[in-house]
Amino acid sequence: MTSLLRRRARADTATTSVITMVDAGLTYPNGKVALADVNVTIPAGDFVFLVGPSGAGKSTFIRLLIRELVATHGRVQVAGRDLGRLRRGQVPGLRRRIGIVFQDFRLLPNKTVWENVGFALEVTGAPSGLIRQRVPQLLSLVGLQEHANHLPTQLSGGEQQRTAIARALVHDPAILIADEPTGNLDPVTSWEIIQLLIQINELGTTVLMATHNQEIVNAMRRRVLALEGGTLVRDEAGAAYEREY
Repeated sequence: MTSLLRRRARADTATTSVITMVDAGLTYPNGKVALADVNVTIPAGDFVFLVGPSGAGKSTFIRLLIRELVATHGRVQVAGRDLGRLRRGQVPGLRRRIGIVFQDFRLLPNKTVWENVGFALEVTGAPSGLIRQRVPQLLSLVGLQEHANHLPTQLSGGEQQRTAIARALVHDPAILIADEPTGNLDPVTSWEIIQLLIQINELGTTVLMATHNQEIVNAMRRRVLALEGGTLVRDEAGAAYEREY
């Protein structure tokens, strides 16, 4: 798994970015502006926090990246693809380039850890040999080898999130989007998840993490994209959760 991530990272860093938005925005038919004229470029290998109050546009930002929504103006490009020109049949291929982790884990309750991770490959038609090879590698990466046969109800919140992260990595994505991944976790477990995300980032995967957790953002001092009222008000490297004067 590690070597695969490193090979992909070297190839991807030859491009200018994995995420580009140029004057990108979304306005609903009723005139409500969800996102307005965002300009941002995220290069391969970056670790970026997306912050802002509820209703600021973070969810819209993410939904544009995974093509759940289509920008009404401007351009959104992800992993080398212009999403405005993407045909419906090409969307599944795009989403295999993007791993997604949510606050509420979204595991299949009647499947084991191994089966939850393997199923994400199975539904895309991956051969059984690849699944048998890939799943143990991923469980080793996230530290869940000994929990492979456990159901989600037998896991702690942190273990459930680790399972979700392993599942998000099954297709060796260029980008991992983590939407409030520590929102349901205690502080100690939250830091364990952050350390795992740092490890994944160091192996070459670009990480975009939406969060309200000021302590984590302030401690990490990575790049921060701040949204307010649908507008990108700050794009700052080595930044805190809130602007420092």
